[in-house]
Amino acid sequence: MSAGLPMRPKDLGLALLVILVWGVNFAVIKVGVVGIPPLLLGALRFMLAAFPALLFLKPPKVPLRLYLAYGLTISVGQFAFLFSAIHVGMPSGLASLVLQSQSFFTLLLAAWWLKERWQANQMAGLLLAAVGLVLIGSASGAANGVSMPLLGFVLTIAAAVMWACGNIVTRAVGRYGPMNQLAFVVWASLVPPLPFLGLSFWLEGPDAMLQALQHIDLAAVGAIAYLAWAATLLGYGLWTHLMSRYPTNRVAPFTLLVPIVGLSTGWLVFGEALRPIHFAGGALLMAGLLVNVFGAPLFARLKGAAWKT
Repeated sequence: MSAGLPMRPKDLGLALLVILVWGVNFAVIKVGVVGIPPLLLGALRFMLAAFPALLFLKPPKVPLRLYLAYGLTISVGQFAFLFSAIHVGMPSGLASLVLQSQSFFTLLLAAWWLKERWQANQMAGLLLAAVGLVLIGSASGAANGVSMPLLGFVLTIAAAVMWACGNIVTRAVGRYGPMNQLAFVVWASLVPPLPFLGLSFWLEGPDAMLQALQHIDLAAVGAIAYLAWAATLLGYGLWTHLMSRYPTNRVAPFTLLVPIVGLSTGWLVFGEALRPIHFAGGALLMAGLLVNVFGAPLFARLKGAAWKT
């Protein structure tokens, strides 16, 4: 691992490529749910992510319960809520921003489930982000800017919570030693299709499923392929490569750029012009993320200065 070395230009380019792929992902979801019910879209995404990739990758030696837990949280839970949120009208750019609250839900779950202690910068970041989310959530409606239904906002928050649950599962997976993380993601993609199909059959109905499959168009096929191969396999494959070469704290902050790409794509493709209160809430959320990721040295210096006085 290149612990003390700066990131090579090639690897920096790969990191930015992942951010671009993941940022555009939200606009692609919006295209996909136009012609395909969101839960059926989830099933098709993970079917294509698993096949034929699993034919070329050996499953890591991880207990079956962790494959199931990962697939049901970070895959089924997160994307069932996220796809549904965008389907009911959550702007794709705002979805990319609000979903970043997962890092703070991860902190909460880690403190409760793993008994991890919070640092001062994490508590400050959580407070800033909470205020930002309240501002964004209070701006539901179509007046003076982009329309954001309250249901879409709540569903996106639920997606962030499920992503956080998946992060806790991922920590448990990490106890089983070094492994091919992409292979784990591919084999874990066998879990979501059946739950997604069952939920789609129950909530969206067999008629809607059949009609969507019979009238699937090129835009929908392209969206499924992008979600499966670009966002899942390419994105996670490159991310795993970078995480294996550099310390986590050098690579993870790049995800802070995802909402910038998501918001820009939503504005360019769909004309999602945000209201001032969205910008204010988003700024507070991003400030909270920055304090959480980079604030520890600053708070340590402040604490040291306080002790000296």
